[in-house]
Amino acid sequence: MAFFGHIVKTFLETKHNLLPQEPADPATAQEEQLRTLLKTAQDTAFGKYYDFASLLEAEDVRKAYAARVPLHDYNEMNERWWRQQRRFPDITWPGKPAFYALSSGTTGKKSKRIPVTPEMLECTQRVGRAQAESLANFDLPAALFEKDILMLTSSADLEENDEGALEGEISGINISNLPSFMEGYYKPGIEIAKIPDWDTRVQRIAEEAPNWDVAALAGIPSWMVMMLRKVIEVNNLKNIHEIWPNLAVFTTGGVAFEPYRKSFEALLERPIIIMDTYLASEGFYAFNARPDTMSMQMALDHGLYFEFVPHDENGFDATGAILDNPEVVDFREVRENKDYALIASTPAGAWRYMIGDTIKFTDKEKMEVVITGRTKYWLNVVGSQLSEEKLNAAIQHLNEATQAQVKEFTVGAVPTEDGEDYYHQWVIGLENGTLSGDKASELLDSHLQEANKNYAVARRKALKGVKVEVVPADELYAFLERKKKKGGQIKFPKVMTGEQLEELLTWLRK
Repeated sequence: MAFFGHIVKTFLETKHNLLPQEPADPATAQEEQLRTLLKTAQDTAFGKYYDFASLLEAEDVRKAYAARVPLHDYNEMNERWWRQQRRFPDITWPGKPAFYALSSGTTGKKSKRIPVTPEMLECTQRVGRAQAESLANFDLPAALFEKDILMLTSSADLEENDEGALEGEISGINISNLPSFMEGYYKPGIEIAKIPDWDTRVQRIAEEAPNWDVAALAGIPSWMVMMLRKVIEVNNLKNIHEIWPNLAVFTTGGVAFEPYRKSFEALLERPIIIMDTYLASEGFYAFNARPDTMSMQMALDHGLYFEFVPHDENGFDATGAILDNPEVVDFREVRENKDYALIASTPAGAWRYMIGDTIKFTDKEKMEVVITGRTKYWLNVVGSQLSEEKLNAAIQHLNEATQAQVKEFTVGAVPTEDGEDYYHQWVIGLENGTLSGDKASELLDSHLQEANKNYAVARRKALKGVKVEVVPADELYAFLERKKKKGGQIKFPKVMTGEQLEELLTWLRK
């Protein structure tokens, strides 16, 4: 009998019923988060420069904050403030950060260094606990709460920088700071998690897999599929449930799950619960909290403050650059089914910080959102207005129509030979099956014209055609590996510039 599991399950259900995780008044909760952030940082250099003390006395603190503090992207925040914080304390947050999260990046540029403070780690753990408590909404057996959790992350082997702080990708930092109560359940364990080489780490996971009783998985779906395949191969299995019969939950994140659903489900003996998360280098923002949806509940009372910029002509120009004076709204003013760029203020000293993601509220009353893409993954060179969400939907249609398994893709607008018009160049990474480039071009083009009126208009004007290059998905991962970007948290870019596509295609054709 799962005695301990029954205790944990009963505790979660009781706490969930008595203390629901969502705030009764989201607007008030968000104001409280902002006030706490301002009060904590009012004596920092940033807080004094923007006079946080007087903001706290304002009649409408949210309106006053938005009027006085400008929006910041990474470059602006880093050049003016975060660079100083690496050497001096109390710049944008009290003290100095103990960690820096190196963003994975998708363009080959140098990694960003995002400060991670003890308060930020605590905030992330609070959101993680809230997601764990939401398991009370799911019909899970008590025995599951005694089983192992396998988290597939980037390496936890952090490096010390010149200022004495530790650096690594955010998943490695989080694993290095797991709460003590998780130590008995966490797999593959810190020793394996610290192995820097991805392939070696996955090989060790596969070899140790028979010793674990894994009930829950967590990680980016593309790399999770590769890891599960290795476990199946090394242990001569038909599916992953043969070695982990209690596997019941997969917490996904980092990229949209749907393009990987077929590849993932093909490795299972039976369906499991899929829970989405919104965990970025800058914070843990939302999580799936109930069955029968992939929408995620915003973490509105866990230490973070959010604002939203409409991802349309009121917020961005045609190239995806934010306007000088964009419209900005807070939680009270958002509308359902409208794309917004997310702006966050956090206990890591990020102030009105543009994350780079776009979201939409699917249910404002439940505070639920889905990620629709990246502000820069917005293919609109010729007015086609294709978000990452629309690109993913087109790939899903292609998979269903052809029974192929497209695992990765990228697309960009490339000038025609005369330089006057454009065509869309797709590169598709195929997991299984066969697919001709001409057939893929026809299906993608027809679907997008039918599903997106702006794309249809563009096809009658400056967008003259669609070209598709089909390659094995492993060749795209080899391209990432060539750039030292292979690993648990690395994501293949959904949209590339013409120059990036040329580099990729040249490499593939060699």
